[in-house]
Amino acid sequence: MREIALHILDIVQNSIVANATRIEVIITEESDADKLTVVIRDNGCGMSKEFLEKVIDPFTTKRTTRKVGLGIPLYKMAAENTGGSFDIQSEEGKGTVVTAVFGYSHIDRQPLGDIAGTMLGLFTSYEEVDFLFRHKVNEKKFEVDTTQLKNVLGDVSFQVPEVYMWLSEYLKEGEEELNQ
Repeated sequence: MREIALHILDIVQNSIVANATRIEVIITEESDADKLTVVIRDNGCGMSKEFLEKVIDPFTTKRTTRKVGLGIPLYKMAAENTGGSFDIQSEEGKGTVVTAVFGYSHIDRQPLGDIAGTMLGLFTSYEEVDFLFRHKVNEKKFEVDTTQLKNVLGDVSFQVPEVYMWLSEYLKEGEEELNQ
C-alpha cells in the first residue's frame, strides 16, 4: 500500500468483519515530536490471545477465500521502517485497538493520502456503523462523529446525493484547514 489512508481502510474493514458497531479513527500529527500516530479502536468481537500472537504473520488470516493476510504485516512494516512502532491490543468480546506510530519526517514515511475520501467511503458504505474520526495536526483539530450526524439527519441516508456532496465537502474542507 502506498499511503497510510489505505492501511486505515484495511484495518477498518477488519473491524467491520469483526462486527464492530463503533469504530474510532484517531490521527495525530506532531511535527515538534516528529511523529504521526494512527489509532484505530473498535468494539468488535476481538481476538483470542492465541490469534493475537500470530496476527502479524502474513500466513495468518481468518479469511476463507485465501491463505494469506498481508494488511497488518504491511502496516506494521510501514510504521517500523520510519523508526516508529506498531501495537495491537485485543480482548475477546470487547474489541481491538491498533496503534501505528510513524517517524513524521522520515524519508520512508508514506504520505497520509486521501483521508477525506477514505472516511467518506467508509461513512457512506457502512452506515450501520458509528464512526468517530479525529485528525489533529499540532494544535489544530478536526472531528466528525457520525452518531451526531445521524441524529440530525434522522432516517436520511448519507448516500442521498445532497447529503453525500455536503459530507464530501465538509471532510475536504476540514482536512484542508488542518494544513493551512
